Amino acid sequence: MKILKTIFEECYLIQHEVFKDGRGTFQEAYNKKAFEHLTGTKVDFVQDNLSTSKKGVLRGLHFQKEPHAQAKLIRVVKGEVLDVVVDLRKSSKTFGQHYKMRLSAEMGTSFFLPKGMAHGFLSLSDEVIFHYKCDSFYNPNAENGIAFNDPDLAIDWGCPINKLMLSEKDRRLPTFNSLNL
Repeated sequence: MKILKTIFEECYLIQHEVFKDGRGTFQEAYNKKAFEHLTGTKVDFVQDNLSTSKKGVLRGLHFQKEPHAQAKLIRVVKGEVLDVVVDLRKSSKTFGQHYKMRLSAEMGTSFFLPKGMAHGFLSLSDEVIFHYKCDSFYNPNAENGIAFNDPDLAIDWGCPINKLMLSEKDRRLPTFNSLNL
């Protein structure tokens, strides 16, 4: 396991060693002891989620409001996505900034998001299977999000907006500046 820092404090990319042979591949997707040793971050995951998406599906930007905020460890099990996070931590020097990168099953990379991040992704392949671990349980009353096309965030999703598939809920998300953070 190799830990790479991002522009956000406490937000890490985790490169897993992938072992290949004639039968296929093997990788250790998560090791609590190694993760805590390499990052200095203690986290207890309590819920795993799995979603599937067709090409062009955009999910996000989602987060859970305090006191139900969630740290997440995300990875792509099949396919490829453009993954985006927005820093919602007011005390952070990167508050209001976004970070994006491509994640794919072939890369063998996980992405750790501390509490206080909004998250979304765009499916770039015909089928995506997306897995994420959360350190607190989902609470529907704490559910919130930010509009994917917020002009102040100016996220370049790399494709025309009229080609994206979004849920009705995601189409109605507020702008970053209208949130009471």
